[in-house]
Amino acid sequence: MIPLRYGAERAERRQDPAMRAFRADRFGQFVHWGLYAIPAGTWHGRTIEFAAEFLMHSAAVSRQDWAALAAGFTLDGFDPVQWARTAKRMGARYVTVTTKHHDGFCLWPSAYSDFTVAATPSGRDVLGEIVDAYRAEGLAVHLYYSVLDWHHPDWRYTLDSDEDRAAFDRYLRFATDQLLELAERYPEVRGFWFDGTWDESVKANGRWTHEIERLLKERIPGAIVNSRLRADDRGERHFDSNGALMGDYESGYERRLPAPWDRSVSAHDWEACATLTQASWGFHDSVWAERGRKTAAQVVEQLAQTVSLGGNLLINFGPRGDGSLAPVEVALADAVGAWMAVNGAAVHGSGPADGWDYPGWGFYTAPLDQDPAAPSALVHAIVTRIPVSGLLSIEVPAGVEVRSIRALGDDAALPFSVLDARAIELALPASTGMPLVFALETGPATDAGGLREPNPDVALV
Repeated sequence: MIPLRYGAERAERRQDPAMRAFRADRFGQFVHWGLYAIPAGTWHGRTIEFAAEFLMHSAAVSRQDWAALAAGFTLDGFDPVQWARTAKRMGARYVTVTTKHHDGFCLWPSAYSDFTVAATPSGRDVLGEIVDAYRAEGLAVHLYYSVLDWHHPDWRYTLDSDEDRAAFDRYLRFATDQLLELAERYPEVRGFWFDGTWDESVKANGRWTHEIERLLKERIPGAIVNSRLRADDRGERHFDSNGALMGDYESGYERRLPAPWDRSVSAHDWEACATLTQASWGFHDSVWAERGRKTAAQVVEQLAQTVSLGGNLLINFGPRGDGSLAPVEVALADAVGAWMAVNGAAVHGSGPADGWDYPGWGFYTAPLDQDPAAPSALVHAIVTRIPVSGLLSIEVPAGVEVRSIRALGDDAALPFSVLDARAIELALPASTGMPLVFALETGPATDAGGLREPNPDVALV
């Protein structure tokens, strides 16, 4: 065991009300919005085929030229109530919104920077309006904060000299002031989501990452902080040098998920974040950026896989420069929401189904609050790859029998056939183009094989 001052705070999961609520939510909306939505991936007539939120860096825009974009941040189409209602219809239970991205522009009127919404035509507290709108719709709010800051003169990628170290110490005092300001202005938020912490300068300051987490949790008891913030004494991120998770949940899965059979990830809380296109988090107005745009069925499949492994999914929206949501993203949210309205029980308040291995055709989930001592248990089968035959073969864990199967929504019981001691077969209804979900009522096998209506044509094994 390596002695550490700034390593993990605990070995076990948090079980307080805030963390239990976050764990049960399972589905959140990510919002990337800032000045980068105005040029939307194009600078001086040249479209940059890279993420819109990186345009200042990828197009080598000066701080002065980038700051001039604030004059066009007019909020003409900004309606945070519409944002929040769209997220709620989709089935999201929380939102994570960018307060300051890598370009340094702040969506709140920070007392520690002149590069904020206070310098825009409206001068409105955009972040405060977003927080109020989402909370009014019953959604929890998490605040994204980039430690990386291209606008601030004291930001350093590496610390190669005493001058660098002195400058970066000043920068960390600035970041501390801003973060504590956020906690004091918006004490009703549930958590903080950190980004831009991968550079050597931050990794060399494990003490600061440890301290700012402590200070935020002092200001907001129960605040949830992601693992991206943290570095330990030796510069290890997410997990400390002893392999223990730092922060309250792992947030290293970006536009990817663990393998669907990898149950090891469910040993701790985790969250994946994903874009609706593969190209950009912020709004990018180009044909290039539209390639690979996800369908509602793909989002639901990612969500099902995530929940089956004990994680949360944060799906990203990039509002346009005027603050309006792109119609294609609203339409996707509504399509996902229509599925969630019927099948949300397999997502909200659910997690891995113990003993039910990855079946290949989809995923299993089970209620988190299910009593393991109860005489019956519920398992949800989420079918994302419908067999061509229309017949779904379900392998049943040893010592378990399936007593009934019903479709979510209409609660109609569905007949099934027992193939042998460990398998049943279900004839699937016609496909709607979206994943199908069935609730399996299970219990201990009532005989040696757990059979119901044995099939004499199938040999028992």
